[in-house]
Amino acid sequence: MRAVLGVVCVLVSSAAAAGPPPATRPSYRDLPFEEDWSVLADPAALPSRDPFDPIKYVELGDEVWASFGGQLRARFEAWNGYDFGSVSDPNEAFVLGRVLAHADLHVGEKARLFVEAKAAGSTDQYVFDDMRPLDVDWVDLQNGFVEVSGDALRFRLGRQELAFGRQRLVSPLDWANARRSFDGATLEWMRGDWHATGFATRPVKVRPDDWNDYRSDVEAFYGVHATRRATSETARLDLYAYGIEAGHGDGRFFTLGGRSAHTIADTPFDYDLELAGQLGSDAFRAAMFASQLGWWLAEHTLSPRFFVGFDWASGNDHGVFNQLFPLGHAYFGAIDAVGRQNLLAASAGVSFRPLAAVTAELVANQFWLDDPASGLFAANGRQTRPGFDASRHEVGAEIDLVGKWQIDPHTALFAGYGHFFPGGFLSETGPDEATDFGYLMLQFTF
Repeated sequence: MRAVLGVVCVLVSSAAAAGPPPATRPSYRDLPFEEDWSVLADPAALPSRDPFDPIKYVELGDEVWASFGGQLRARFEAWNGYDFGSVSDPNEAFVLGRVLAHADLHVGEKARLFVEAKAAGSTDQYVFDDMRPLDVDWVDLQNGFVEVSGDALRFRLGRQELAFGRQRLVSPLDWANARRSFDGATLEWMRGDWHATGFATRPVKVRPDDWNDYRSDVEAFYGVHATRRATSETARLDLYAYGIEAGHGDGRFFTLGGRSAHTIADTPFDYDLELAGQLGSDAFRAAMFASQLGWWLAEHTLSPRFFVGFDWASGNDHGVFNQLFPLGHAYFGAIDAVGRQNLLAASAGVSFRPLAAVTAELVANQFWLDDPASGLFAANGRQTRPGFDASRHEVGAEIDLVGKWQIDPHTALFAGYGHFFPGGFLSETGPDEATDFGYLMLQFTF
């Protein structure tokens, strides 16, 4: 008995000596209002210091503190054959610049005010016949909301960004020089592995030379999105229901869908599946399906992950699938010539890590139209080619090589090149120049 008590005492004293786990520095997030810098209330608890620590936690009074941050970004783009040669000058090179700056005020543990301003500009504001509306937004409000939270609920009111799931349908669209935002209210519920968000908003339209205002084609965007996080035993699960009230009295439609993603048993394979359907007035019916199967060789020197995917978005007589507010750039090539509307797409590629701080990805995509008569839609939702009497389905193929070098916790360098090989549909409906796109982007976050 004494021996048992001795072992127990040793274990207890060891645990007490070990103490709580060391504090960790927050990472920078795509949505900066999701960062929690309260750990800097005791900076000595962190194993290292950062030059920006003094502005990430500023004590203002009893249980009142503020955090400040931002991001600087510059991207050089060079194009040949933009929009397959259908614009007045399809060969251009220019620089995009963006500044984001935010202030995050916390009052106690339950109240908060978050404000983020943005400025986005271009060396050629009206490039490509002024067909890129998100290149320029000289000075405006990106986020501005009040937040009240409790143990399991969080309420936000004001201008805010939305990002759900893999952002196939709802995203702040960070690739764009002027990010997307919404005005309205969100209510989040968190318990265990589940996180659900109900929202009632209106999309904000970028107006380069004036204060941003509402989109005339969308009166309201509302719904609920629930997520169960993945564990070793259960898959990541997303379930959602979104509603759109169209402007000008054009009615409403609803998007119902779900997504599942996980590793496959004890194998190096993983999957990602998403399915959504849309119903609306005037017998509007549409659907989309997205899939990817991956094979990750984690122990290999380059840590490669090979993948294949297939995507479909309807474009039949009942209605073209509406891609809502997506991050299209992440799925259908760097050139953004194709969006998740009236689409069949097959992809294959490999991502790898040639150096510890460098990641790269090589991807090939093949695109067809679900219904040639419904035309071609770009990643931003613009119909770039009406179908009319077209009969050929093949849009073409694209190959992309992109990379990222995380130079330090604040600085990242991105580079990429894409080439689009036009197919029969483009030849049948207008100019069909091959497109080349290269970019170099430097980003600094603090």
